[in-house]
Amino acid sequence: MQINKTFLYLTRIFLDITILIFTFILSAYLSVSNYNFFNNVNGQFLLLLLCVIWVSSSRSTKLYDDFRSRNFSHELIPLLRNIFIQIISAIIILFLLKEYRLSRQFIILFSIILLVSIGFEKLILRRIINSFRSKGRNLRNLVIIGAGEVGKNFYDSIYNNPHFGYKIIGFLDDKQKTFLNGKYLGKIEELNAILSKQQIDDVIVALPNYATDKLEEVVKTCENHTTRIKIIPDYFRFVSNKYSISVFDKFPIISVREERINELHCRILKRAFDFTFTSLLFLFVFSWLWPLIALCIKISSPGTIFYIQERWGRNNKKIRAYKFRSMEVFCSDVDKNGKYQQACKNDPRITKIGKSLRKTNLDELPQFWNVLKGEMSIVGPRPHPTQLNLESKDKVHLYMLRHLVKPGLTGWAQVNGYRGETRDISKMQKRIDHDIWYIENWSFWLDLQIIAQTMWIMIKGDPNAY
Repeated sequence: MQINKTFLYLTRIFLDITILIFTFILSAYLSVSNYNFFNNVNGQFLLLLLCVIWVSSSRSTKLYDDFRSRNFSHELIPLLRNIFIQIISAIIILFLLKEYRLSRQFIILFSIILLVSIGFEKLILRRIINSFRSKGRNLRNLVIIGAGEVGKNFYDSIYNNPHFGYKIIGFLDDKQKTFLNGKYLGKIEELNAILSKQQIDDVIVALPNYATDKLEEVVKTCENHTTRIKIIPDYFRFVSNKYSISVFDKFPIISVREERINELHCRILKRAFDFTFTSLLFLFVFSWLWPLIALCIKISSPGTIFYIQERWGRNNKKIRAYKFRSMEVFCSDVDKNGKYQQACKNDPRITKIGKSLRKTNLDELPQFWNVLKGEMSIVGPRPHPTQLNLESKDKVHLYMLRHLVKPGLTGWAQVNGYRGETRDISKMQKRIDHDIWYIENWSFWLDLQIIAQTMWIMIKGDPNAY
């Protein structure tokens, strides 16, 4: 038994909109005494708009993407985003309509009931679908063409996730592989006979790029049997988890990795937050805190208050990063062999006040001036000195990709414990892995989370800060 994909898609939307309507009316009755929805034009108009906004926003949040290959936890994230859009939209529309009867209590009830009810509905629907699949129903039969590394990895993914709803009939490959364990169906030329004998819903092609002649043969055979065919390009091993596919004229283009953070509207949002937040800090905090820190530095040791160092910014552009001086004036950044000297525990170059400044990250505060100038962001990969960049770029995998975005005062690597000394190349690799993850998974909410985590680390102290 197959449940039609379009029918399932429309059913999911219908159920959500139905729950949305009942939740709206229930929340209104619970929050407002003597509320009559059917005689309230503003309430009816608001509900209509919220229904339209729900369906429209679900496209950008990808709430109704095919969830056959997604876990339930992955479905909750777009649900939360959609509900957040509902709340913001409801507040704005109520303000514009001057509908003051539906107050904060209504908004709170509406958001909580909506989250619980739709979340429960999606869980039940998924359980029902999985129940069908456990009984051998609503399964799609697959044949994999190519038993190489790509085909084997795809098989493992299906095997380890039975809730995806696929049943792998077997592999076709010109060479029999021992690991197939009874799943070998024969050579690729036998595809026509197999499609004639069995009900195959999808053929997955996982052939190497050089096997173009085989690919053409497979496509023609599947078209003759009206069997759906899907191709996993061999070069997908170079592609990150966050890739994008677009069409240029008539040519499909695959971007190896997608950086949402570099989209224009995201850059505007990030820059607006950086500028506003930094301006407020300069006005209310730095105006009195910086002079105090400067005085402590002057009393602690002779020399300048600020330390200026060349670092690399977005697109490898050189920037002058500012810090409160935490080391002795005449100490060197490089050792006798010309290698960059990272700060280490009990480093003799660090001054007494410098230890406190570095432990609490207060030495980094002048880099808010770099943020104000637009050279840095509050959150992003930490900028490294030029010498460290030159030493690391050929040793650490994907090192230079961190320069696709503006560097930050704090970052995902730092709040996950990868800050400070990285003499061990594996530690630097971990830091870069976290930087790349941040670039590929950026969101405004992630930035706020990192800022909150950084503030907490500053309060309790960072063991890697020295």
